[in-house]
Amino acid sequence: IEVQLLGSGAILREVEKAADMLEKDWGVMSHVWSVTSFNEITREAQRIDRDNLYNTNKTKKIPYITECFNQSKGPVIAATDYMRNYAEQIRKYIPSHYEVLGTDGFGRSDTRKNLRKFFEVDKEHLVAYSLSILAKEQLIASKYANEAIKKYKIDGEKPMPTKL
Repeated sequence: IEVQLLGSGAILREVEKAADMLEKDWGVMSHVWSVTSFNEITREAQRIDRDNLYNTNKTKKIPYITECFNQSKGPVIAATDYMRNYAEQIRKYIPSHYEVLGTDGFGRSDTRKNLRKFFEVDKEHLVAYSLSILAKEQLIASKYANEAIKKYKIDGEKPMPTKL
């Protein structure tokens, strides 16, 4: 059982901690990917889209981001300290289940740690979210996701953070 975890910028450390927790506590293997720029990945993929569109007689090129995940297993989960839309721009190029967590706002917390917890992108939420997606994909039993939600005291009934 595997997940692919993408982190961009400072949140990469949180993603690495989540990967460790997934392996040690839940037996789920994670591959951590450092995304230096969602914008540049998207620009490269869009250039290839354009080239493929206008050069119909040539062999189709494949964007780098797609090549990276063509052979990977499990869902791909991106975490960013920016708005979700920042990481959403590569969705078209991910060949498997893709989810994004982000801090869709600002000024809610006095520390980065509290901000990540508020917007549900801290290591605990990443772990619970990963397990929940694996359960949704029927790769693990849903009881593991439920146990993680309970263990990390995640309130699934609270309104979406962007609504608060």
